[in-house]
Amino acid sequence: MRRIILLAAIALAGCSANKPALQGYVEGTYVYVSAETAGRLATLPVTTGGRVAAGDVLFALDDSDETQAVAGANARLAQAEAQLADLKTGKRDAEIAVLAAALSAARATFSSADDNYTRQLVLREKGVVAQSEVDSAKTARDAAEAQVESAQRQLEVGQLPARPDEIAAAELNVSAEQAALAQAQIQLDRRQMKAPAAGLVEETYYEPGELVAAGQAVVSLLPDANRKVRFFVPEQQLASVAVGSEIGVGCDGCRSGLTAKVEFVATEAEFTPPIIYSKDSRDKLVFRVDARPIGDALSLKVGQPLDIHLAGPAP
Repeated sequence: MRRIILLAAIALAGCSANKPALQGYVEGTYVYVSAETAGRLATLPVTTGGRVAAGDVLFALDDSDETQAVAGANARLAQAEAQLADLKTGKRDAEIAVLAAALSAARATFSSADDNYTRQLVLREKGVVAQSEVDSAKTARDAAEAQVESAQRQLEVGQLPARPDEIAAAELNVSAEQAALAQAQIQLDRRQMKAPAAGLVEETYYEPGELVAAGQAVVSLLPDANRKVRFFVPEQQLASVAVGSEIGVGCDGCRSGLTAKVEFVATEAEFTPPIIYSKDSRDKLVFRVDARPIGDALSLKVGQPLDIHLAGPAP
Protein backbone atom coordinates (compact mmCIF):
# COMPACT_ATOMS: atom_id res chain seq x y z
CA MET A 1 0.00 0.00 0.00
CA ARG A 2 2.80 2.39 0.93
CA ARG A 3 4.46 1.64 -2.41
CA ILE A 4 1.23 2.48 -4.27
CA ILE A 5 0.96 5.85 -2.47
CA LEU A 6 4.62 6.65 -3.28
CA LEU A 7 4.08 5.83 -6.96
CA ALA A 8 0.97 8.00 -7.01
CA ALA A 9 2.91 10.96 -5.53
CA ILE A 10 5.65 10.55 -8.12
CA ALA A 11 3.05 10.47 -10.87
CA LEU A 12 1.42 13.69 -9.61
CA ALA A 13 4.80 15.40 -9.38
CA GLY A 14 5.54 14.39 -12.95
CA CYS A 15 2.24 15.81 -14.13
CA SER A 16 2.97 19.10 -12.39
CA ALA A 17 6.45 19.31 -13.88
CA ASN A 18 5.12 18.51 -17.36
CA LYS A 19 2.30 21.05 -17.20
CA PRO A 20 1.60 22.27 -20.77
CA ALA A 21 3.07 25.66 -21.66
CA LEU A 22 0.82 28.61 -22.40
CA GLN A 23 0.66 29.97 -25.91
CA GLY A 24 1.77 33.49 -26.84
CA TYR A 25 3.39 35.54 -29.56
CA VAL A 26 5.73 38.46 -30.13
CA GLU A 27 4.08 41.88 -30.42
CA GLY A 28 5.82 44.96 -31.87
CA THR A 29 4.99 48.67 -32.04
CA TYR A 30 6.64 50.32 -35.05
CA VAL A 31 7.84 53.91 -35.28
CA TYR A 32 7.27 55.50 -38.67
CA VAL A 33 9.91 58.19 -39.13
CA SER A 34 8.93 60.98 -41.52
CA ALA A 35 10.03 64.52 -42.42
CA GLU A 36 8.00 67.53 -41.30
CA THR A 37 8.45 69.27 -44.64
CA ALA A 38 8.61 68.05 -48.22
CA GLY A 39 11.92 67.67 -50.03
CA ARG A 40 14.11 65.50 -52.20
CA LEU A 41 15.70 62.52 -50.44
CA ALA A 42 19.45 63.16 -50.45
CA THR A 43 20.86 60.23 -48.45
CA LEU A 44 19.51 56.97 -47.02
CA PRO A 45 22.35 55.35 -45.04
CA VAL A 46 20.18 52.56 -43.54
CA THR A 47 18.93 49.35 -45.14
CA THR A 48 15.97 47.08 -44.46
CA GLY A 49 16.80 44.58 -41.75
CA GLY A 50 19.77 46.55 -40.44
CA ARG A 51 20.22 47.66 -36.85
CA VAL A 52 20.73 51.26 -35.77
CA ALA A 53 21.78 52.87 -32.52
CA ALA A 54 20.01 55.80 -30.93
CA GLY A 55 21.06 58.98 -32.72
CA ASP A 56 22.14 57.31 -35.95
CA VAL A 57 21.09 59.17 -39.11
CA LEU A 58 18.18 57.40 -40.81
CA PHE A 59 17.83 59.71 -43.82
CA ALA A 60 18.47 63.28 -44.93
CA LEU A 61 16.61 65.57 -47.32
CA ASP A 62 18.25 68.16 -49.58
CA ASP A 63 19.13 71.13 -47.35
CA SER A 64 20.62 73.66 -49.77
CA ASP A 65 18.03 76.35 -49.03
CA GLU A 66 18.21 75.82 -45.28
CA THR A 67 22.02 75.98 -45.30
CA GLN A 68 21.91 79.32 -47.11
CA ALA A 69 19.30 80.60 -44.66
CA VAL A 70 21.58 79.74 -41.72
CA ALA A 71 24.52 81.51 -43.40
CA GLY A 72 22.42 84.63 -43.97
CA ALA A 73 21.16 84.60 -40.38
CA ASN A 74 24.74 84.28 -39.12
CA ALA A 75 25.81 87.30 -41.20
CA ARG A 76 22.91 89.45 -39.97
CA LEU A 77 23.65 88.53 -36.38
CA ALA A 78 27.33 89.48 -36.81
CA GLN A 79 26.29 92.84 -38.25
CA ALA A 80 23.90 93.53 -35.37
CA GLU A 81 26.54 92.61 -32.80
CA ALA A 82 29.08 94.91 -34.47
CA GLN A 83 26.62 97.81 -34.43
CA LEU A 84 25.91 97.25 -30.74
CA ALA A 85 29.63 97.15 -29.93
CA ASP A 86 30.15 100.37 -31.89
CA LEU A 87 27.40 102.14 -29.94
CA LYS A 88 28.87 101.00 -26.62
CA THR A 89 32.43 102.14 -27.38
CA GLY A 90 31.72 105.62 -28.84
CA LYS A 91 33.53 107.07 -31.87
CA ARG A 92 36.51 105.45 -33.53
CA ASP A 93 40.08 106.38 -32.59
CA ALA A 94 40.59 108.36 -35.81
CA GLU A 95 37.46 110.44 -35.11
CA ILE A 96 38.58 111.07 -31.54
CA ALA A 97 41.98 112.21 -32.85
CA VAL A 98 40.29 114.78 -35.11
CA LEU A 99 38.29 116.17 -32.19
CA ALA A 100 41.42 116.31 -30.02
CA ALA A 101 43.28 118.22 -32.76
CA ALA A 102 40.39 120.70 -33.01
CA LEU A 103 40.58 121.25 -29.24
CA SER A 104 44.34 121.88 -29.42
CA ALA A 105 43.83 124.41 -32.23
CA ALA A 106 41.11 126.19 -30.24
CA ARG A 107 43.39 126.40 -27.21
CA ALA A 108 46.20 127.84 -29.30
CA THR A 109 43.84 130.47 -30.74
CA PHE A 110 42.64 131.36 -27.26
CA SER A 111 46.18 131.65 -25.97
CA SER A 112 47.07 134.07 -28.78
CA ALA A 113 43.88 136.11 -28.28
CA ASP A 114 44.47 136.26 -24.53
CA ASP A 115 48.03 137.55 -25.02
CA ASN A 116 46.79 140.18 -27.48
CA TYR A 117 44.12 141.32 -25.04
CA THR A 118 46.72 141.68 -22.28
CA ARG A 119 48.95 143.76 -24.55
CA GLN A 120 46.05 146.01 -25.54
CA LEU A 121 45.28 146.65 -21.86
CA VAL A 122 48.91 147.75 -21.24
CA LEU A 123 48.92 149.98 -24.32
CA ARG A 124 45.59 151.52 -23.31
CA GLU A 125 46.99 152.46 -19.91
CA LYS A 126 49.88 154.21 -21.71
CA GLY A 127 47.46 156.00 -24.02
CA VAL A 128 48.90 154.41 -27.11
CA VAL A 129 45.67 152.73 -28.35
CA ALA A 130 42.03 153.65 -28.14
CA GLN A 131 39.51 151.85 -25.96
CA SER A 132 37.91 150.35 -29.06
CA GLU A 133 41.09 148.35 -29.72
CA VAL A 134 40.92 146.94 -26.20
CA ASP A 135 37.26 146.06 -26.67
CA SER A 136 37.98 144.31 -29.97
CA ALA A 137 40.81 142.30 -28.37
CA LYS A 138 38.54 141.26 -25.50
CA THR A 139 35.81 140.19 -27.94
CA ALA A 140 38.31 138.06 -29.88
CA ARG A 141 39.58 136.55 -26.62
CA ASP A 142 36.08 135.68 -25.43
CA ALA A 143 35.23 134.08 -28.79
CA ALA A 144 38.39 131.97 -28.68
CA GLU A 145 37.55 130.87 -25.14
CA ALA A 146 34.08 129.81 -26.30
CA GLN A 147 35.66 127.79 -29.12
CA VAL A 148 37.86 125.97 -26.57
CA GLU A 149 34.80 125.15 -24.48
CA SER A 150 32.93 123.87 -27.56
CA ALA A 151 35.84 121.71 -28.72
CA GLN A 152 36.23 120.29 -25.23
CA ARG A 153 32.56 119.29 -25.09
CA GLN A 154 32.69 117.70 -28.56
CA LEU A 155 35.66 115.58 -27.53
CA GLU A 156 33.91 114.45 -24.35
CA VAL A 157 30.77 113.56 -26.28
CA GLY A 158 32.81 111.64 -28.86
CA GLN A 159 34.33 109.54 -26.07
CA LEU A 160 30.93 108.63 -24.63
CA PRO A 161 28.86 105.60 -25.77
CA ALA A 162 25.53 106.09 -27.48
CA ARG A 163 22.39 107.07 -25.60
CA PRO A 164 20.80 104.31 -23.46
CA ASP A 165 17.73 104.08 -25.69
CA GLU A 166 19.92 103.57 -28.80
CA ILE A 167 21.89 100.85 -27.03
CA ALA A 168 18.68 99.18 -25.84
CA ALA A 169 17.32 99.18 -29.38
CA ALA A 170 20.55 97.67 -30.69
CA GLU A 171 20.44 94.96 -27.99
CA LEU A 172 16.88 94.06 -29.00
CA ASN A 173 18.03 93.84 -32.61
CA VAL A 174 20.79 91.41 -31.59
CA SER A 175 18.23 89.27 -29.70
CA ALA A 176 15.96 89.22 -32.74
CA GLU A 177 18.80 88.11 -35.01
CA GLN A 178 19.79 85.41 -32.52
CA ALA A 179 16.24 84.08 -32.56
CA ALA A 180 16.20 84.16 -36.36
CA LEU A 181 19.44 82.18 -36.45
CA ALA A 182 18.08 79.61 -34.00
CA GLN A 183 14.95 79.18 -36.11
CA ALA A 184 16.99 78.78 -39.30
CA GLN A 185 19.17 76.18 -37.56
CA ILE A 186 16.09 74.25 -36.44
CA GLN A 187 14.81 74.14 -40.01
CA LEU A 188 18.21 72.89 -41.16
CA ASP A 189 18.38 70.21 -38.45
CA ARG A 190 14.91 68.97 -39.40
CA ARG A 191 16.16 68.01 -42.85
CA GLN A 192 18.10 65.18 -41.21
CA MET A 193 16.20 62.57 -39.19
CA LYS A 194 17.89 60.40 -36.56
CA ALA A 195 16.87 57.20 -34.83
CA PRO A 196 14.97 57.95 -31.60
CA ALA A 197 16.15 54.66 -30.09
CA ALA A 198 18.20 51.59 -30.88
CA GLY A 199 16.30 49.07 -32.96
CA LEU A 200 15.73 47.27 -36.23
CA VAL A 201 15.00 48.97 -39.56
CA GLU A 202 11.86 47.17 -40.69
CA GLU A 203 11.34 48.92 -44.05
CA THR A 204 12.42 51.86 -46.21
CA TYR A 205 9.90 53.47 -48.54
CA TYR A 206 11.95 55.83 -50.76
CA GLU A 207 15.19 55.85 -52.71
CA PRO A 208 17.68 58.77 -52.87
CA GLY A 209 16.60 61.32 -55.46
CA GLU A 210 12.88 60.77 -54.97
CA LEU A 211 10.61 63.57 -53.77
CA VAL A 212 9.26 62.95 -50.26
CA ALA A 213 5.93 64.48 -49.23
CA ALA A 214 5.60 66.21 -45.88
CA GLY A 215 4.61 63.79 -43.13
CA GLN A 216 5.20 60.73 -45.32
CA ALA A 217 7.11 57.91 -43.63
CA VAL A 218 10.54 57.23 -45.11
CA VAL A 219 11.71 54.57 -42.63
CA SER A 220 9.81 52.26 -40.26
CA LEU A 221 11.74 51.36 -37.14
CA LEU A 222 11.12 48.73 -34.48
CA PRO A 223 12.88 49.92 -31.31
CA ASP A 224 14.06 47.20 -28.95
CA ALA A 225 11.89 48.66 -26.19
CA ASN A 226 8.80 48.32 -28.42
CA ARG A 227 9.09 44.54 -28.73
CA LYS A 228 7.12 42.52 -26.18
CA VAL A 229 5.90 39.03 -25.45
CA ARG A 230 2.11 38.78 -25.20
CA PHE A 231 0.18 35.82 -23.84
CA PHE A 232 -3.05 35.05 -22.02
CA VAL A 233 -3.28 33.41 -18.61
CA PRO A 234 -6.33 31.41 -17.51
CA GLU A 235 -7.89 32.51 -14.24
CA GLN A 236 -6.68 29.36 -12.51
CA GLN A 237 -3.02 30.33 -13.17
CA LEU A 238 -3.32 34.07 -12.62
CA ALA A 239 -1.70 33.86 -9.19
CA SER A 240 1.48 32.50 -10.85
CA VAL A 241 2.08 35.76 -12.71
CA ALA A 242 3.18 39.05 -11.14
CA VAL A 243 4.65 42.26 -12.52
CA GLY A 244 8.45 42.04 -12.30
CA SER A 245 8.59 38.22 -12.39
CA GLU A 246 10.51 36.37 -15.09
CA ILE A 247 8.97 33.82 -17.43
CA GLY A 248 10.48 31.28 -19.77
CA VAL A 249 10.04 31.71 -23.51
CA GLY A 250 10.34 28.93 -26.06
CA CYS A 251 9.77 28.64 -29.81
CA ASP A 252 10.51 26.34 -32.72
CA GLY A 253 14.22 26.39 -33.43
CA CYS A 254 15.04 28.77 -30.54
CA ARG A 255 17.78 27.96 -28.10
CA SER A 256 16.78 27.13 -24.55
CA GLY A 257 16.92 29.57 -21.66
CA LEU A 258 15.15 32.56 -23.24
CA THR A 259 13.39 34.76 -20.71
CA ALA A 260 11.18 37.83 -20.44
CA LYS A 261 10.12 40.07 -17.56
CA VAL A 262 6.43 40.66 -16.91
CA GLU A 263 5.50 44.34 -17.19
CA PHE A 264 1.72 44.26 -17.39
CA VAL A 265 -1.08 42.04 -16.13
CA ALA A 266 -4.61 42.96 -17.14
CA THR A 267 -7.04 43.68 -14.32
CA GLU A 268 -10.04 42.67 -16.39
CA ALA A 269 -10.75 39.28 -17.94
CA GLU A 270 -11.51 38.79 -21.62
CA PHE A 271 -12.41 35.93 -23.92
CA THR A 272 -9.60 33.89 -25.41
CA PRO A 273 -8.54 35.71 -28.62
CA PRO A 274 -8.79 33.73 -31.87
CA ILE A 275 -5.01 33.83 -32.36
CA ILE A 276 -4.60 31.35 -29.49
CA TYR A 277 -5.48 27.98 -31.03
CA SER A 278 -6.11 25.88 -27.93
CA LYS A 279 -9.18 23.67 -27.66
CA ASP A 280 -8.65 23.35 -23.92
CA SER A 281 -8.78 27.11 -23.29
CA ARG A 282 -11.43 28.00 -25.90
CA ASP A 283 -14.50 29.75 -24.53
CA LYS A 284 -12.72 30.45 -21.25
CA LEU A 285 -11.92 33.84 -19.80
CA VAL A 286 -8.25 34.77 -19.68
CA PHE A 287 -6.10 37.74 -18.58
CA ARG A 288 -3.71 39.43 -20.99
CA VAL A 289 -0.06 39.63 -19.91
CA ASP A 290 2.77 41.61 -21.57
CA ALA A 291 6.43 40.90 -20.86
CA ARG A 292 9.64 42.57 -21.98
CA PRO A 293 12.16 40.24 -23.71
CA ILE A 294 15.54 39.94 -21.98
CA GLY A 295 18.93 39.31 -23.59
CA ASP A 296 18.83 36.97 -26.57
CA ALA A 297 15.03 37.03 -26.50
CA LEU A 298 15.24 40.49 -28.09
CA SER A 299 16.01 38.75 -31.38
CA LEU A 300 12.57 37.12 -31.54
CA LYS A 301 10.55 38.10 -34.61
CA VAL A 302 7.29 40.03 -34.45
CA GLY A 303 4.36 37.65 -34.84
CA GLN A 304 6.44 34.60 -33.90
CA PRO A 305 4.38 32.04 -31.88
CA LEU A 306 5.81 31.24 -28.45
CA ASP A 307 5.54 28.73 -25.64
CA ILE A 308 5.33 30.47 -22.25
CA HIS A 309 6.62 28.80 -19.08
CA LEU A 310 5.46 30.67 -15.99
CA ALA A 311 7.89 28.85 -13.69
CA GLY A 312 10.97 30.23 -15.44
CA PRO A 313 13.24 29.40 -18.40
CA ALA A 314 12.22 26.45 -20.51
CA PRO A 315 14.39 23.37 -20.11
